[in-house]
Amino acid sequence: MKSFNPPVRTLMGPGPSDVHPRILSAMARPTIGHLDPAFVMMMDETKEALKYVFKTENELTMPISAPGSAGMETCFANLVEPGDKVVVCINGVFGMRMKENITRFGGEAIVVEDDWGSAVSTDKVEQALSENADAKILAFVHAETSTGAISDAKALCKIAHDNDCITIVDAVTSLGGSELRVDEWEIDAIYSGTQKCLSAMPGISPVSFNERALSKVKNRQTPTTSWFLDLNLVMGYWGKGAKRTYHHTAPVNTLYGLHESLVMLSDEGLENSWQRHQTNHELLRDGLEAMGISFLVDKQSRLPQLNSVFIPDGADDAKVRAALLNDYNLEIGAGLGAYAGKVWRIGLMGYSSRKENITLCLAALKQTLEK
Repeated sequence: MKSFNPPVRTLMGPGPSDVHPRILSAMARPTIGHLDPAFVMMMDETKEALKYVFKTENELTMPISAPGSAGMETCFANLVEPGDKVVVCINGVFGMRMKENITRFGGEAIVVEDDWGSAVSTDKVEQALSENADAKILAFVHAETSTGAISDAKALCKIAHDNDCITIVDAVTSLGGSELRVDEWEIDAIYSGTQKCLSAMPGISPVSFNERALSKVKNRQTPTTSWFLDLNLVMGYWGKGAKRTYHHTAPVNTLYGLHESLVMLSDEGLENSWQRHQTNHELLRDGLEAMGISFLVDKQSRLPQLNSVFIPDGADDAKVRAALLNDYNLEIGAGLGAYAGKVWRIGLMGYSSRKENITLCLAALKQTLEK
C-alpha cells in the first residue's frame, strides 16, 4: 500500500467545489485537543463568522461535525415528533430526502410537488397549509442542487408563519453564493454544507436555529431519537464561554479549514460573494448559449452557482464527461432522476467560481463536442 496522491482536478460539478490553497494549508496546521482553550477560542470565532454568513443573531448557530446530510437530519430529528404533520415541498432530489426524514422520524408528510427545474409554488404551499390547519412545520429546499432552481424563501416563510408553522430550510448550495437572510426572512431552522460556496472541504454542516424552533425542541413530548444529533447535548459542547461539556471529538483540522474559509469570505464581503457568483454565471451563460446549449431552469428561478443545461442532440453524456475528466482534468456533474442523461450540472461555487475556470470549461466543452 502506497501514499495516495490524487490528480489535480478543476471541480465544476454540483459539489464539492475547488478548495482554496489557503484552506488546504490551514488544515495542515498542528492538531490540538478539541477542548484546548485555543481551540475553544477558535470555535467561538467560527460561530460568530457563521452568524455573519447566515445573516442571523441566533445563538444556536454552529457547525455539525458531519456533512450537509447530517445538518438536514439534525433539523428533522430535533423538530419532528411522531404524529407531527409536516408540509414538505418537492421540486427535486433533496426535497425527496426531506420527506424521507419526516417519515423516518414518525411524522406525516404532506407533499407539495412542483416540476423539477421549477421553483416551489407559493400558491400550492398556501393551499396545502390552508387544507392542513394542524400542520406544524413547512420544509423546503432554498436552492435545489439536483436542478439549479432557487425558491422564494422569504415568501414561503411568511406563508408558514401566517399558518402557525415553523420552517426547515435546506441552504446547502445557497449559503455564501446567493442572497440569504435568516433573521430578516424569519427562517426558523436552516442547514448547509461547507463544500459548495464556502470553498471549504466536505464534512461539516453549518446549522442555525432561532428561538421559535428551539421552543419546539425544548417542549418535545418524546426524546430526540438521535443521541449524536440531539441539540440539547451538542450545545453543551458548542455553547457559549470557555467551559465545555465533552460530547464528541470534533474534526479539529477540518474546522481549521472552515475557520479559514470564513475569514476569506469576511475579507471578500458576503454581498460581494453573492455578486461574484451572479457575474460569473452570466459569463458562463453567454458562452454556453453561444454554443447553442440551453438551460433547464427559467431565468427568474435560476441558481447562478449551479447551472443545469440540456445535453446537445447527438452528444453522449458519459463519454463527454469522461473526456472532460481525462483530457482536461475538468469535472462537471450528471443529471439526476428524470434528468439523468438529459442534462449536465455545471457548478460555479466558491473558489470554483473564477473566470479562468469558465474559460477552461467553455473551451474544453466546445472541443470535446466537436470531436
